[in-house]
Amino acid sequence: MPAPAENLRINPDRLWDSIHELAEIGPGVAGGNNRQTLTDEDGAGRTLFQGWCEAAGMSMGIDQMGTMFARREGSEPGLDPVYVGSHLDTQPTGGRYDGILGVLGGLEVIRTLNDLGIRTRRPIVVVNWTNEEGTRFAPAMLASGVFAGVHAQDWAYDRKDKEGKRFGDELARIGWKGDEKTGDRKIAAYYELHIEQGPILEDEHIDIGVVTHGQGLKWLQVTLTGKEAHTGSTPMPKRRNGSLGMARIIELTHEVAMDYQPEAVGAVGHIEVYPNSRNIIVGKAVFTIDIRSPDKAVLDEMDERIRAGIAQIAEGLDITAEIEQVGHFDPVTFDETLVGNVRAAAEKLGYSHRNIVSGAGHDACWINRVAPSAMIMCPCVDGLSHNEAESISKEWAAAGTDVLFHAVLETAEIAS
Repeated sequence: MPAPAENLRINPDRLWDSIHELAEIGPGVAGGNNRQTLTDEDGAGRTLFQGWCEAAGMSMGIDQMGTMFARREGSEPGLDPVYVGSHLDTQPTGGRYDGILGVLGGLEVIRTLNDLGIRTRRPIVVVNWTNEEGTRFAPAMLASGVFAGVHAQDWAYDRKDKEGKRFGDELARIGWKGDEKTGDRKIAAYYELHIEQGPILEDEHIDIGVVTHGQGLKWLQVTLTGKEAHTGSTPMPKRRNGSLGMARIIELTHEVAMDYQPEAVGAVGHIEVYPNSRNIIVGKAVFTIDIRSPDKAVLDEMDERIRAGIAQIAEGLDITAEIEQVGHFDPVTFDETLVGNVRAAAEKLGYSHRNIVSGAGHDACWINRVAPSAMIMCPCVDGLSHNEAESISKEWAAAGTDVLFHAVLETAEIAS
């Protein structure tokens, strides 16, 4: 089949304008977005996206998790489609590009095909996965997880936000609960374009990140129980200090991650201490350790070392420690053929590129379990994301979408 020439490019102005038009829905307080999943703002963003897809001649399907599937028919409709997309929901103080670039980049691929009069053998489907961020309803990547069989749909429907509202009820309330059974679709290949959310590409002046792997992750929730006591009158040797134990475990987590450089990471994020009073020694500390590595053996070894260290620290301070694994996915190796298509597209178009490991979780990590998948990354300023100051350039967005366009066409094939 004929291959698209290197001079075929997407329309960068149209892509950029669409990104910023969508950003007018659910604006943040500092230039970003607050369009959390299953809010009225999420519903309005979906409506705008659907209108754009229909204007581009696409048909819309919606599954029972609210995921949107916009289809451009191929010359051979019976072939499994090529899927491309990401998510439109944001963090409470999110940027304009995280997830959004991947969905609207997919739409721009379709618009460009229309402009050029190119028809593909395989259908192409642009997808907006529900609740990728997980900021309102944990865990993250919820709908793609149900699609891939990682989570049960009834369990997902029962997830609650901080106000006690159920995912299933809110999905129905905003009118985006579809009839299509989740996970029934056949996928020939899945491509996801995303901002890096890290500093490597910008620091090295690289246009395109060819994502070969996704880091595996473990979240360990640790509960330390000591004894509450007066900070002024309790002798130092007699203290059973939960906060001291937490401090030592934070240091332990950092040391373990540093032993597996350059790709392993680890930190303590969520922290709660009780009774959280100025003059009372902490009797209970609850916190979450986040460790990640693209190598499963390394991730498991980090887990073992941290658990052993926690036990030793607790014994030395005469406190108790309980550990619960509250999140986990194994490292991801993306499809070799699709990764090769991304690399070849970058080379053909003259963009600098390098292999990169995704440090964050993405819908592609779950979809890779049920279909060949690959990711493309573009730089973001200072590696900043999940922040209203998140920023990319129009040129970076265009380069990533150009590569996406050519990789998708390689798989969908130009009809003869």
